[in-house]
Amino acid sequence: MRSLFLSVFFLLAGLSLSGQSLTDLRAKKVNTTQVIQYTSTLLQEAQKSEKATLGKLQLLNSQIQNRNQLIQSINGEINLLDGYIAENAQVSAMLNADLTSLKKEYAAMIRFAQKNKNSYDMLIFLLSSENLNQAYKRMLYLRQYAQYRKSQAEVIMTISGLLEEKVAELEEQKQEKAQLLASKNDEARQLVGEKTQQSKQVQSLQEQQRDLRKKLREQQQEQEKLDREIERLLAEEAKKARDTGELEMTPEQKLLAAGFENNRGRIPWPVERGVITERFGVHTHPVLKNVQVKSNGIEITTQAGSEVRAVFDGEVSRVFAISGGNMAVIIRHGSFLSVYSNLKEVNVTAGQQVKTKQKIGAIFSDENKTALKFQVWRENQKMNPEDWISK
Repeated sequence: MRSLFLSVFFLLAGLSLSGQSLTDLRAKKVNTTQVIQYTSTLLQEAQKSEKATLGKLQLLNSQIQNRNQLIQSINGEINLLDGYIAENAQVSAMLNADLTSLKKEYAAMIRFAQKNKNSYDMLIFLLSSENLNQAYKRMLYLRQYAQYRKSQAEVIMTISGLLEEKVAELEEQKQEKAQLLASKNDEARQLVGEKTQQSKQVQSLQEQQRDLRKKLREQQQEQEKLDREIERLLAEEAKKARDTGELEMTPEQKLLAAGFENNRGRIPWPVERGVITERFGVHTHPVLKNVQVKSNGIEITTQAGSEVRAVFDGEVSRVFAISGGNMAVIIRHGSFLSVYSNLKEVNVTAGQQVKTKQKIGAIFSDENKTALKFQVWRENQKMNPEDWISK
């Protein structure tokens, strides 16, 4: 009996751990689904123009990536449920086997009790003892036997309840698995359609290679200007610190830097809703063969008219225009800088103190897309913004 309960305990503990993983997977699935739904909204808006654009392709690429992640999450959920179902079935089988054994044992006890239920027989059993000590032991035995019968009945009821619960859970998990399989098949069908659209966009854009190369050169020039402006700002601040003798950060700046650092991975997005359509670092151009694209930050595509907000408390260090690249804002957070570019308008000024999520401007839109370019620097070191913003 004791070994059965230990086995059931460890199996239930394992199921509990699986449940935690299942909760994490489901939370991730919900988040990915929301991103896919928002990307679909942006794609529907972009599809109003029949012209193939890099913006559409980037949205499709992002959609396909997120769809694959969603399918992986569903697969992970199915695998966990398979394990859960197998373990639940094992627990049910063990409980059922033990219940059968207990019922047989209990039935035998009842039959024995029925044969010896006469109180006269019990009295004879006690009086036939050879001595007082034996009579006392026989009396204890009769009491223990009665108590054991009572406990056996309680154990049977407890195990019966557990068995019913496990059978119900097992059926529920099987239904969940069937729903997940149907959902996975639906996602796979949509993925095929999106890949078809992606292929058509690539083919159309390959016919515009001259324009794409020109656009890429312009973007690289804009990025270089932005980098130079950031470097100039850092140089000016360093010179000012040397001239005034204030080489170290003030206590307030240290607090801001520590706050920014401690919120790594939890800093709010610079837009209320958006989709990352270009990532940090060096990567292959989505259309141009053998062309590498370098990005010092990320590009977040959102809806037309969207506003930009500060990702953390800080001071506006610079507001400036980039020729061909619209407006840009640099906000200092102690030793960290957040950079927002491709803005059509700005409503903050240099030296102004801003709070987390405070509106600082609006994003520029064209026929291609509405996208914010966002960077994070630690002094003169470029950081990957995805490491800092909330997931």
